[in-house]
Amino acid sequence: MKIICIGRNYAGHIREMNQQPPGYPLFFMKPETAIIRAQLPFYYPDFSKEIHYEAELVLRICKLGKNIQPRFAHTYYDAVTVGIDFTARDLQKQCIRDGLPWEMAKAFDGSAAISKFVHLNDLDNNKSISFLLKKNGKTVQTGNSDQMLHSFDKIIAHVSQYVTLKIGDYIFTGTPEGVGPVQIGDHLELFLEDKLMLKLPIK
Repeated sequence: MKIICIGRNYAGHIREMNQQPPGYPLFFMKPETAIIRAQLPFYYPDFSKEIHYEAELVLRICKLGKNIQPRFAHTYYDAVTVGIDFTARDLQKQCIRDGLPWEMAKAFDGSAAISKFVHLNDLDNNKSISFLLKKNGKTVQTGNSDQMLHSFDKIIAHVSQYVTLKIGDYIFTGTPEGVGPVQIGDHLELFLEDKLMLKLPIK
């Protein structure tokens, strides 16, 4: 399986990062070794001094697809959950400054925390899915799928032009504004709608 991550998909986050919105879904990849399963901690890596959280909705791909047409895209994912795309912001800034790829800032081991998936049919409104992240009991990020610049279906159609989607692949769909640093001793809680899905201590 593979992890596909969408960048710059919420206007607020684009503004807080002083970036420009792309005209299409911008994506990068994480390896399977990036995954942190529910109830396991995030261990702060020794190669960075500035790790940031980025809360996101995550889709699960349910069938094989390539060059998927937008009108059929909704049939290629069947479940959603919440996850955190951890970013070594200091390394990312260095790579951007030097004009280099920044996989080491995004794709390191343990950089993708993820909860258990919820079938789309089990949501009250799967066209408007809300989520939020609390750090040490304080809400730091809130988002909703209807705020995304590029919808789930547009993401599926675009990414599948370049990368074949396979059963069990994950797609992180972008983060809203409010990203920020974590430190050892912090505790993150991630909610899908009003349900607590993920508790994540930082060690």
